[in-house]
Amino acid sequence: MREMAVPAVVTIGDGDSLTDPVWSNADRHPEAVQFLLDDRQVTCAQFRDEVVALARGLIAAGVGPGDRVGLMSRTRYEWTLTDYAIWAVGGVTVPIYETSSPEQVRWILADSGAVACVTESAAHSETVREAAPLLTEVWQIDAGALTEVTTRGSAVEPGAVDERRAGIRADDTATIIYTSGTTGRPKGCVLSHRNMLADIGNAVPELSVLFHEGSTTLLFLPLAHAFARLLQIGAVSARVQTAFAPDVKNLVADLARVRPTFVLAVPRVFEKVYNSARQKAHGDGKGRIFDAAEATAIAYSRAMETGGPGLGLKLKHALFDRLVYGKLRAALGGRCTAAISGGAPLGERLGHFYRGIGLLVLEGYGLTETSPAITFNREGAQKIGTVGRPLPGVTVRIAEDGEILAKGDIIFREYFNNPAATAEAITDSWFHTGDLGELDDEGYLRITGRKKEILVTAGGKNVAPAVLEDRVRAHPLVSQCVVVGDQKPFIAALVTLDEESLPDWLAGQGRVAETLDDLRDDPAVRAAIQSAVDDANKAVSKAEAIRVFRILPRDFTEATGELTPSMKVKRAVVMKEYADEIDAIYLR
Repeated sequence: MREMAVPAVVTIGDGDSLTDPVWSNADRHPEAVQFLLDDRQVTCAQFRDEVVALARGLIAAGVGPGDRVGLMSRTRYEWTLTDYAIWAVGGVTVPIYETSSPEQVRWILADSGAVACVTESAAHSETVREAAPLLTEVWQIDAGALTEVTTRGSAVEPGAVDERRAGIRADDTATIIYTSGTTGRPKGCVLSHRNMLADIGNAVPELSVLFHEGSTTLLFLPLAHAFARLLQIGAVSARVQTAFAPDVKNLVADLARVRPTFVLAVPRVFEKVYNSARQKAHGDGKGRIFDAAEATAIAYSRAMETGGPGLGLKLKHALFDRLVYGKLRAALGGRCTAAISGGAPLGERLGHFYRGIGLLVLEGYGLTETSPAITFNREGAQKIGTVGRPLPGVTVRIAEDGEILAKGDIIFREYFNNPAATAEAITDSWFHTGDLGELDDEGYLRITGRKKEILVTAGGKNVAPAVLEDRVRAHPLVSQCVVVGDQKPFIAALVTLDEESLPDWLAGQGRVAETLDDLRDDPAVRAAIQSAVDDANKAVSKAEAIRVFRILPRDFTEATGELTPSMKVKRAVVMKEYADEIDAIYLR
């Protein structure tokens, strides 16, 4: 199949805006609890009132329709409150990752023309003032600035907010989200109210397993990421009780406290949960039980696609549910039965594993430029190993060169101040994603690689790195993997070790802690990584297989520049930073 279109189930009116659900929820369900905070619960009516109060303060501070306001904070209630208050006055939210460097902040605030910036901490405020010394309004959440802004708004008539909201049109800009810059300077994606309303409005009706009466979620991904932002909008729209986890170091405790019915995460989170559980089981001498439970879960999930599991498999599954699966679900709070995964491919093995243990992981696909969801798997319409079928109202096409194209109301309007990049990305209303994929006969999309990351060996063989990298990264000892070999005689890989998994692995071998530098050439470590490479090579032809790997002296981090805030590897940075390591591979 070369093209798949799904009719829209929701149509966005010209006068609709992202704040509409806040007001309708307050009118129709005033006492329904919308947010679960550490010290209080916020009802729909209270949330609307707090949005109005802060919006009046923004009006008093001079924020006008179309004005851009930066927002630099961890994931917390005040992020969401500020976002909706900016929208309520007709403003434009410009999210900034709280881990951004002064150079990145300088570019985003200058390029967007922001008139003010909301920060969380003193460190954030210092970064903003260093990056934009001429910015007069910097409101720090932890210093009580939002309360001060709200107080300033007491002189503004409440009706002023209603007037501002009445003037908002669906095609007005709602936010400018700057891309993470894996290939260069970040570009500002201009998204309208219509873009995001069309995306979440057409998704929620088909995700009743997540968005239903009594559902609860815990937001822990950065809200500066379009993926988490979409869940925020969906949670408000569907009145999902929402809690926040600003610090992922406390995530396990937060999950136990909130007991969400579903969560949103990137594949790396699911990989870490699986790897940690497997590593702990092996370290405690229960490795054989875990491995058997894993195999049973995957077999059980696969059987669900071919008529259902037989009696013998059902009995084994019931046994391991008591011994293993129930403990894994308990780590998510005990009530979590579903999850959304996006941002990168999850992988077929993990998809089957999680479904087999009783956690339905619905994988989707999209980009910031697409608001962000293009496709997703649904309950009862899931095909593991794919990223699902197009969202209602979206058409997906596979170009002649295999690139995924998309069309619909979810497509962004432009890159801010960058008409050349816009013209390159959008042709005849089709957005060029830069990703490669295939549509099967039922319209399910499978991602096969990144167009700009396809390697061409000296022998002319085209190789998609993602297939190999995902398989290698599945090993508990591996943190990151970057496949190299463009214009080289063979394919190789750079591998980093997972510092959290290493201590348990070493203890299991009766060894004490050792430095990463000592372990790079350790025979046992290399044998373990070789097994991961061997497994990855099973997925490709001999010409595409990894022949050599090198273990790097440290892991990739956002602070050192190799990772984006959403944990994607900046391939160009890695290639430059480790050019000597790559050269050494091919000088053998």
